[in-house]
Amino acid sequence: MSLLIPLYVHPAEDPGAWHRLITAATRTYGVVLNPASGPGDGPDPAFTAAAGALRAAGARLLGYADTDYGVRDPAEVVEDLRRHREWYAADGCFLDRVTATREGLAACRRLVRTVRREGAGTVVLNPGVHPAPGYARLADLTVTFEGHWSTYVSAFSRPAWTVRHPPEQLCHLVYGVPEALVPLAVRTAHERGAAVCGPVTGEPPNPWDRLTPALTGVER
Repeated sequence: MSLLIPLYVHPAEDPGAWHRLITAATRTYGVVLNPASGPGDGPDPAFTAAAGALRAAGARLLGYADTDYGVRDPAEVVEDLRRHREWYAADGCFLDRVTATREGLAACRRLVRTVRREGAGTVVLNPGVHPAPGYARLADLTVTFEGHWSTYVSAFSRPAWTVRHPPEQLCHLVYGVPEALVPLAVRTAHERGAAVCGPVTGEPPNPWDRLTPALTGVER
């Protein structure tokens, strides 16, 4: 089981979490870099240092960009990713709030082709739900669930196409997981066909402000 790590807390606010992440970098599928709901207006020295240490430790770095379900201008998304590459040497991208409908598939395909041409080695799509089947063929990894543990255990359903899809290309991001049940969340993702997951104990509005206990066995 690989772990996708969105750690949306500034390194200066929780240096311990970033240090633990760096020391466990080889256990991750990738780390999402998100200094300011994207790359921000200029390089952040704390993130530059953290990104360099993660890269040296063997982590794959994914620059965060919000697509706003296809409403945002694709040129702005591409510019975000250019800044992530230039400032933090991101290897790929984490495209958040991606459309999931068949109608939005063509536009998403164009965006993915563009970011790959611009140098994104790894593309992660996050519709947060099971999208129309074609989306998963566009990306290296598709997040087919993002939500609360209570929903994950009570209302999760798996469309037939996912059974035929390689588990290594599917991911479940689950928040609000009781710490004692984090190992169960990892096993559940595997049983549901996702070889990549990211269970965290945090709650909204920012459940990703802490490190998953699945990575280090330590939670702040």
